[in-house]
Amino acid sequence: MEGANLSAVTEFLFTVFPKLQDGGLLYFFPLLSIYIFIVIGNLLIFFAVRLDTHLHNPMYHFISIFSFLEIWYTTATIPKMLSNLISSQKTISFIGCLLQMYFFHSLGNTEGALLTVMAIDRYLAICNPLRYPTIMTPRLCTQLSAGSCVFGFLILLPEIVWISTLPFCGPNQIHQIFCDFTPLLHLACADASMILVQDVVHALAILITGLIISVSYIRIVIVILGIPSAEGREKAFSTCAAHIAVFLLFFGSVALMYLRFSATYTPFWDAAIALTFSVLAPFFNPIIYSLRNKDMKDELTILRRIGVRVLRHNKCIYLHL
Repeated sequence: MEGANLSAVTEFLFTVFPKLQDGGLLYFFPLLSIYIFIVIGNLLIFFAVRLDTHLHNPMYHFISIFSFLEIWYTTATIPKMLSNLISSQKTISFIGCLLQMYFFHSLGNTEGALLTVMAIDRYLAICNPLRYPTIMTPRLCTQLSAGSCVFGFLILLPEIVWISTLPFCGPNQIHQIFCDFTPLLHLACADASMILVQDVVHALAILITGLIISVSYIRIVIVILGIPSAEGREKAFSTCAAHIAVFLLFFGSVALMYLRFSATYTPFWDAAIALTFSVLAPFFNPIIYSLRNKDMKDELTILRRIGVRVLRHNKCIYLHL
């Protein structure tokens, strides 16, 4: 009987989503529009970098990889959020929950590693410009990008495997907009001390990564302030301003969520903070990278004009037929 009870939970219920009759559609269409913008915006940045040879340098290479990751990072959660907003069954299977957690956090870890690489890249470019071309070679850029992906997806695998072995005997309600470690572990019929260990491990990873990035950008700002000419300072700062903005937006919201320690938030603020780093940060990233960079804006303008011409050409063919 006890074994049957321990294996009773096979799916989880999201409690924070409103019912369709209670205004679910009011959230559905804005979220759908944001998701479409994220996918199209990041695809444009990715292809702009790949197609324009003037953008074939380490900084834009890392930006394009980051944009590509953002598409899958949001795809791990937003489609399920959209489904929950219009479905009467706001549930997810146990396996589906584990997979969502794994891909969402693995992609998040990969982005964190890549943001660290991007900070070091800017540090070398500004603080050691003479040696930069010989250090940051195309081969090293590829290795760093691949290494970030391998690290992001492997580091989380043991924890997901461990969670899959835990007994879940009820309740099955998740008070969050997607499957996350702490809400799920609170539902496990296991030693609660493991939750504290897991929180400490995640906090250390966030703090170490954030510290490395922060030290790099602080050093960069110090060097930029020491440049004699105002034009030189502006040019140097423009190459890393977008990186700093993305770092603050992403790590700021992540820190609020995972560095709370003993602090607790209401379900509303829990969902709001989760929405910030899972939806709003990826939404603003294409805007930040395109508006803060003249070369990127020029290339995106060219792609937009090409797209308009293709649409007009197809329309003419359609009317002719």
